[in-house]
Amino acid sequence: MNLPNRITLARICLVPVMMLFLLVDFPFGEKLFRIGSMFQVSYNDLIAALIFIIAASTDGIDGHIARSRNLVTNLGKLLDPLADKLLVSAALISLVSLDKCAAWMAIIIIFREFAITGLRQIALLEGAVVAASNWGKAKTITQIIAIVALMINNFPFALLGIPFDQIAIWAATLITLYSGVDYFVKNKHLIHLSNS
Repeated sequence: MNLPNRITLARICLVPVMMLFLLVDFPFGEKLFRIGSMFQVSYNDLIAALIFIIAASTDGIDGHIARSRNLVTNLGKLLDPLADKLLVSAALISLVSLDKCAAWMAIIIIFREFAITGLRQIALLEGAVVAASNWGKAKTITQIIAIVALMINNFPFALLGIPFDQIAIWAATLITLYSGVDYFVKNKHLIHLSNS
């Protein structure tokens, strides 16, 4: 197994570790920051957010190494998008269970992720490639920012009374939805081909 695939597998392995710190109240989970009764960030929250950031950052690293060293494999093509979907889906589902994210927003984001993966599979069967768009890249960035902000309870913006986490998750949801529609509109010919 080559280096990019090992990095992708490491990203997948980080998913349950992230969820563990996010959902389990460990003894060292004392509050790192606490201001009154309305705002707090625990060590658990911070560790989960750091794991998420590390895992998310490996997405660009494994892809860059694979392309620059000519190490692109069918296994990598399968694992890379799967790892991305698992990471984002696990984070959002965990945040919903903690009442930090609205369920309908998580559903829209997760549905879009799997719908585009399905579209890409159809494209592969037709011998075509669905290239990443600028909207797709914006979607990824806003999702990461929103998830991290929700994980750490909107720190430091909560101190200023700015609901940045809610603004970010709304932006991520809307951009995710728009980018999904954009992909399907630009690649609708693939759906027609698959029906023929």
